[in-house]
Amino acid sequence: MPSNDVRTLAQAAVPTAAAGAIAAVVSAVVAGGKGAIGAVVATLVVILFMGLGLYVLQRTAKSLPHLFQAMGLMLYAAQILLLFVFLAAFKNTTLFNPRSFAITLVAGTLVWIAAQTRAHMKAKILYVEPDSKGDKPEKTGHSS
Repeated sequence: MPSNDVRTLAQAAVPTAAAGAIAAVVSAVVAGGKGAIGAVVATLVVILFMGLGLYVLQRTAKSLPHLFQAMGLMLYAAQILLLFVFLAAFKNTTLFNPRSFAITLVAGTLVWIAAQTRAHMKAKILYVEPDSKGDKPEKTGHSS
C-alpha cells in the first residue's frame, strides 16, 4: 500500500479503535463482561470490514479509475448490508451481549466513515499526474 493509503487507513482505524475501547468500557460497566466482549468483537468486525473495503477501493482506483465512484457506492452499500447481516446473525447469541455488539457496531461504523472522510479531505492527493519527464509537449498545429 502506498503511504497515502496507509495514512488514510491509520487515520480511520485509530479513532475507530478508540471508540471501540470506550464502548468496551461502557459496555463492561452496563452489561458486564459479556458486554465488553460484544463491544470488542464489534470493533474488530468494523475495522476488518471497513479496512478491507478501503483496500479494495484503493486498488480499484489505481487499476480501474473509471469505475471508482460506482465501486465506492457499491462497496459502501455492500459493507452496510454485511454489517446488518452480522447484526441479524448474532441477534440471539449467548457468546456476548447482543445489544452492546449492535450499538458498538453502528457507532464504530459511523466513527470509521467520519474519520475516513476527514482523512480524505485533509489529504493532499494530486488528481492529475504531473509530467515526470519535464519535457515540453510537442506543438501540434499551425505555428504562426
